[in-house]
Amino acid sequence: MQPIPETAERRAALGQEITARTGLDAAGIEEFLRAFYGAARQDPLLGPAFAGVEDWEGHIATLTRFWGSVALLAGTYHGQPMQAHRPLALTPAHFARWLALFEATARARLTAEGADYMLERARRIARSLELGLIPMPLPARRAPA
Repeated sequence: MQPIPETAERRAALGQEITARTGLDAAGIEEFLRAFYGAARQDPLLGPAFAGVEDWEGHIATLTRFWGSVALLAGTYHGQPMQAHRPLALTPAHFARWLALFEATARARLTAEGADYMLERARRIARSLELGLIPMPLPARRAPA
């Protein structure tokens, strides 16, 4: 069985199917992100992570490309999120708060299907970043009996 080739046309067709099923489109995702990250910037725990962002419009454009690629398979983001988040000294509490705020904003702003779809992806992304950025303690070695 041959794999299905990844092409711009295939991504576009899949993106259209996702839009039809979830109500998500590029403009709606950007609007959602503006609301979510606007709230995150004001959040006592999450806000300091954004203090170093000098060009907020440029940052929103990057986030929109990222989430357009994640949610709609747009293929417009080519960055390295792990490297971008490494200097932020994030903790498990940051990821938990980020997900809680993401969910609250998604439920308030998106269709139920769109919110579920975005949340499933957000949880995967948060898990991946958390595992990649926060070292897990190894169990203590037992002395041989």
